[in-house]
Amino acid sequence: MCCKSWEAAVGTKNKEPSAPEKSVLTFDQKKQALKDMLLIRRFEEKAGQLYGMGLIGGFCHLYIGQEAIVVGIGLAMKKGDRSVTSYRDHGQMLVAGMSARGVMAELTGRSGGYSHGKGGSMHMFSSEKEFYGGHGIVGAQVSIGTGLAFASKYRQDDKVAIVYYGEGAANQGQVYESFNYAALHKLPCLYVLENNRYGMGTSVERASASKDFSKNGEPWGIPGQKVDGMNVAAVFKAAKEALEHCRSGKGPYLLEMETYRYRGHSMSDPAKYRQRSEVEDMRNTRDPIEALKAEMQQEGFSEESFKALDKEIKSVVQDAVTFAQESPEPDEKELWTDILVEA
Repeated sequence: MCCKSWEAAVGTKNKEPSAPEKSVLTFDQKKQALKDMLLIRRFEEKAGQLYGMGLIGGFCHLYIGQEAIVVGIGLAMKKGDRSVTSYRDHGQMLVAGMSARGVMAELTGRSGGYSHGKGGSMHMFSSEKEFYGGHGIVGAQVSIGTGLAFASKYRQDDKVAIVYYGEGAANQGQVYESFNYAALHKLPCLYVLENNRYGMGTSVERASASKDFSKNGEPWGIPGQKVDGMNVAAVFKAAKEALEHCRSGKGPYLLEMETYRYRGHSMSDPAKYRQRSEVEDMRNTRDPIEALKAEMQQEGFSEESFKALDKEIKSVVQDAVTFAQESPEPDEKELWTDILVEA
């Protein structure tokens, strides 16, 4: 896909970051959002470095560029809401409150990781933080998340299940089966489609007959909304409305987040299917962190404050790396744990 088709799709050429409404986020919420997005960005950059050094094995899909989505939704969620996603999952874990230490240890296959070093990048969980995993099978998490929503309705616990998936999974059969079931039973399920424009190496224009994913739930009466996924305030506003819809008993809701990943599909992907100028244009004009930083500076947030925050975040990430490197590898006995649950 060339730059021209991307520009035609979302009109990014020489476009200034969109200015969010003044009343959408308080200054404290903006500071929290900036902190969370920086944590994801620095964590993922470090994960990429460790992968290149051979310290992370297997698959590794980075979230760089898409940080505003999970952070904006995280600000709108209530305590106890559940989330599940695909293999591009580190950002969701960190926003859910899982420790950078535990996530990094799992990435490096150490016993201090959330899955005791056995799950790696794509398979770690935390029932304590209501995070039900990254999943490697394309679209599989959508039916799992729908099941989480069914559990909430059955228990009447006022929780919403947030289900993340990409445009590459949008046309999987189990997605539409999930839509039907969720709509039929009015399940409290928020479907979040992260449209980063490329499923592995194939542009969405070449892979999907549907050109507006926010309308994909219409046959089942599921309302949808297209959102600027590079704008954390826009994400927060849309997510707040959607979560209230789900929580009030009206059934599922679909949000299509228009976003962009700066790196390849995974660390093994050189991303030669797009021009470098396309990525640079997105970084220069649409970066969610830089846009929020610029907005906050207009409200008195200094460059020195940003540098101090960035330094604090880098320290947290480096601590996670040190913890991971000092954690032992799993004992052989771990091969036989977490295999069977006796209820």
